[in-house]
Amino acid sequence: LVNAIYRIGNAQVSQFTTATVEIEDEEVKGKIIGKEGRNIKTFERYAGVELLVDETPNAIVISCFDPVRRAIAKNALEMLIKDGRIQPVKIEECLEKAKKDIGIFMKKKGQEAVLACGILSIPEELIPIIGRLYFRTSYGQNVLDHSIEMAHIAGILATELRADPYVAKAGALLHDIGKAVDHEIQGTH
Repeated sequence: LVNAIYRIGNAQVSQFTTATVEIEDEEVKGKIIGKEGRNIKTFERYAGVELLVDETPNAIVISCFDPVRRAIAKNALEMLIKDGRIQPVKIEECLEKAKKDIGIFMKKKGQEAVLACGILSIPEELIPIIGRLYFRTSYGQNVLDHSIEMAHIAGILATELRADPYVAKAGALLHDIGKAVDHEIQGTH
């Protein structure tokens, strides 16, 4: 039993702490590393991730516990590989662009969730935080998908009980909002 749990547990941890960027040419790994490791050190320092370059053939693995930071790093690394000019200044530029792109993506995901639930009274500053739930998992389930499901169920239950379905939906959509909170956003779960 312990062996079975251990084997399944490792797959889960790996899935939720790493991202993989496929590469066509192994020479890209040398460019990522750079002269005396300058490029990889710059990328890891600014992105807050660890790059595993020699572990997997035709791929670079990004390791980080923070799923948003991991997504930013993956986006930036894909931009760098596509561009081909991998140098410290370009690394910083791509990371900044990726950070903005992921911010826009989170806002879009938050807006989609609010619209899917039919809730129009959510304060604008909560929308990107709701969208951050897209990058979180709990018990193997995407937290944003779970929250949307809960909002629909809460709306149905509230209607059956002759309560306000909009209040119930809003409460259910926001019930796990604290899981999106980290050191960058003030407050507790």
